[in-house]
Amino acid sequence: MTVRADVTTAAGEPAGHVIFKQTDHGVVVKARLMNLSPGEHGFHIHETGACSPDFKAAGGHYDPLRAKHGFDSEGGYHVGDLPNLIVEADGTASADFFAPQLTLEAYEDDRYPFTLADADGSAVMVHAKGDDYQAQPPGSTGERVACGVIFAD
Repeated sequence: MTVRADVTTAAGEPAGHVIFKQTDHGVVVKARLMNLSPGEHGFHIHETGACSPDFKAAGGHYDPLRAKHGFDSEGGYHVGDLPNLIVEADGTASADFFAPQLTLEAYEDDRYPFTLADADGSAVMVHAKGDDYQAQPPGSTGERVACGVIFAD
């Protein structure tokens, strides 16, 4: 199964897409983005499949375990935490990640691996600044600058 999220900037410009591909052991995430400011950007899965003009409708990071934020946090990290994106001088970013904690299979209970296809969906979010992988509460990444609703092809 493959799922695609078309991403737009806060100004409404197309910003590329993110492909999520189910494997036997998790989800491969392939980001192909554009129209972003150069540098390091936080990149996360958010809990609700909605992108309003300010992207607040997407809710917080996808975190069914109620863990602390960041890969460097003691005791684990949010299910929706992903590595930072590096945006080139021309505004593009291309990155591939493997997320063993995720699945595209639909079910409603919170169990491992965690589904992106629950009743309210999920969204992929690009933030203004790079993630420090530990800030509590989350928020060191700044404003939400691009968002895409995750949906099945």
